[in-house]
Amino acid sequence: MKLINRVIDRGLQANRLAASVANNAFDRMFRPGALIQSNQTPYEEIARRSPMTVRYYPPLRERSIPLSDGGSLPVQDEEHAVPLVIVPPLAATSVIFDLIPQRSFVRYLRACGYRVYLVDWGSPGERHAHYSIRHYAEEMLGEALTAVREHAGVQPVSLLGWCMGGLFSLIYAGLSHDANIRNLITIASPIDYRQGGIAARVTRAMELPAYLIRKYTSFRVHNVDPAYLQVPGWLNSLAFKLTNPVGSLTAYWDVFAKLADRDYLVHHTTTSHFLDNMEDYPGGIVQDFIVKVGVDNDLSRGRIEVGDRVSQFDAIECSLLVFAGEADAIVTPQSAQTILNLVRSPDREFVIAPGGHAGVVMGNRAQSAVWAVLAEWLETRSALA
Repeated sequence: MKLINRVIDRGLQANRLAASVANNAFDRMFRPGALIQSNQTPYEEIARRSPMTVRYYPPLRERSIPLSDGGSLPVQDEEHAVPLVIVPPLAATSVIFDLIPQRSFVRYLRACGYRVYLVDWGSPGERHAHYSIRHYAEEMLGEALTAVREHAGVQPVSLLGWCMGGLFSLIYAGLSHDANIRNLITIASPIDYRQGGIAARVTRAMELPAYLIRKYTSFRVHNVDPAYLQVPGWLNSLAFKLTNPVGSLTAYWDVFAKLADRDYLVHHTTTSHFLDNMEDYPGGIVQDFIVKVGVDNDLSRGRIEVGDRVSQFDAIECSLLVFAGEADAIVTPQSAQTILNLVRSPDREFVIAPGGHAGVVMGNRAQSAVWAVLAEWLETRSALA
């Protein structure tokens, strides 16, 4: 009788497993939207300037939020006085900061008591092809901070930028001489393009051709119609995946092997949706990055021309926290760390965190190695006094 019961139990378990696999496989193939859980944290739109919008995340209603390690984080009742403004890069959308509820950066920071705002660069189209560093780092970021300050009712702010978002934040601070930028945090933001990684290999390959073109021809990248240099989102997605081709391929095998695991499937589908839906790079940005950031490596010297003005990093005196991913194939720790030698900030800190370029902000260990560290660092630097 016991043998019969064991056989029946195993048969029932196999049946449940088969049903779960079939249901998950169907959703993954035909109803992926049922698995995507990004942008679940409620927000309000407080400003718009095409294609940019500015979001505000109001206080959470929950008493605690779930974490990726299975634990939970109590929601703080009191808010820190200085608002925190998140500045994403281009191409990679703001979705990365609110990926799934258990791995939502904005939800985590909101639970820690920060007044969280986010600049969403939107979807640049053909009419935005001429948008350059000046449009993003000076005009739109400046307008976003004006909207944040009006909404928050205070002048001091903290800026937090990942990759190009960190560069925009630094360039704005060095250009505006804004004394009310209290804190500035960069995550995997490239400063010296000669310091290893994919960016260094590309720019070194461009050095000799650029030198010869400048010396013997009248051709200049900035004379090209920026509409011809617009990089489509699908190409940005492909390029990002090619930085880790083996990982991109093995991830699909993992999905097949773990079809019975609904939580894994939700995370993979949501992450894949983010990676597959990147936005365009406007041609004007491409021009500036090829010449000023890449070939001339201006950022490594602590200055960059922004229109008819110059952003000087030695004008930055606010508290500075710099993160770099130890396995980042795009922005090496050496490249990111260079900024510490260029600013005048007496309060500055550098942290190497586990993960690659995206993993440093959304990987398995980002919550403890990056989010918790910067939340604690900001805590003592977010009072008005």
